[in-house]
Amino acid sequence: MQYKRILLKLSGEALMGNRQYGIDPERLAEYAAEIKSVVEEGVELAIVIGGGNIFRGVAGASRGMDRVQGDHMGMLATVINGLALQSALEDADIQTRLQSAIKINEVAEPFIRRKAIRHLEKGRVVIFGGGTGNPYFTTDSAAVLRAIEIKADVILKGTRVDGIYTSDPEKDKSATKFDFISFEDVIKKGLKVMDTTAFTLSQENELPIIVFDMNKPGNLLKVTTGERIGTKVNL
Repeated sequence: MQYKRILLKLSGEALMGNRQYGIDPERLAEYAAEIKSVVEEGVELAIVIGGGNIFRGVAGASRGMDRVQGDHMGMLATVINGLALQSALEDADIQTRLQSAIKINEVAEPFIRRKAIRHLEKGRVVIFGGGTGNPYFTTDSAAVLRAIEIKADVILKGTRVDGIYTSDPEKDKSATKFDFISFEDVIKKGLKVMDTTAFTLSQENELPIIVFDMNKPGNLLKVTTGERIGTKVNL
């Protein structure tokens, strides 16, 4: 396998499937099967999941809600998604631990770095919920932060698009895809891979990011084995 320890970043919207909001059990089952195929190869896998399918703090703030309150609601949404994904993984016979950056001891372990690493070493999938535990930081930032803390080899950002393009391929049919691109070129071209804070943190710590289509069966395993899937952002 190309990577021994990976951090998989999933958006909350990815869990909606074809729904307008909420969680699609069929999509959860599909993701569980994809994750299982990688874990069975001995790869250590951690996951950070967003909460946009339930609530976005930024959206709430734009309608007059206090931003800090809204972000706290978003953090709770990521824990809900984490619980749903944990259930789907355990239905697929994958040992899983959910750790939260905000204390909800009845439903999730508190985030403890050494404990998370130990779970990974034992072959358990670790889901990180609650974002960073702080308002004004996105789950992209949480993904990069956790990846650095657990010493992941790479961040895999699973989306519904098969990589990074010169412009939005869903809107611009003439958009062309990058197979490889540097951090510097992403900034120069103004491409939106992650939010600026997360992207800069990844660049400073020389942590590569691969953006790929998570909804195509088999892609997660292909990326992990080193096959050219999606777009790789590196130095």
